[in-house]
Amino acid sequence: MRAEFINPFVKAAYEVLKAELKTPVERGQLSLQESDYTSQDVTIMVAVTGRVEGITMYGLSEVTAKKIASAMMGQPVPVFDKLAESAIAELGNIITGHASGELEKAGYPCTISPPTVIIGRGVIISTVHIKRLIIPLKTQLGELEVSVALQASPR
Repeated sequence: MRAEFINPFVKAAYEVLKAELKTPVERGQLSLQESDYTSQDVTIMVAVTGRVEGITMYGLSEVTAKKIASAMMGQPVPVFDKLAESAIAELGNIITGHASGELEKAGYPCTISPPTVIIGRGVIISTVHIKRLIIPLKTQLGELEVSVALQASPR
């Protein structure tokens, strides 16, 4: 996977989390995901198509999802309900939207799908032959795993 595909997502996630949550953000150790199974309670998935194709995913624990939704909505979220799900989906949408703008500036115009929220660990999401790079981002509200599985389009 090329750094020019990954860096826009790291930058966008860092900036969006910092702005939305009003908290410092620290990047953890990068790793390659070998498994097709989700490892978090909540996963936001956004497809990317165009000169770059694949998916991006944002995984977090339910506790972290409720804390982030609370911060985004400005009110306590005691239960991860449809409103909290919508806030978390929008977070993935904002991050991916910012990153796709950076990809376009770099000469890789692309479009993104509406976000899909997957609830539960152990759900199979196969990226077939594209490896997933995991970038953990740590905040005072918890950790968000950014997963990027992108490649240049053969078209």
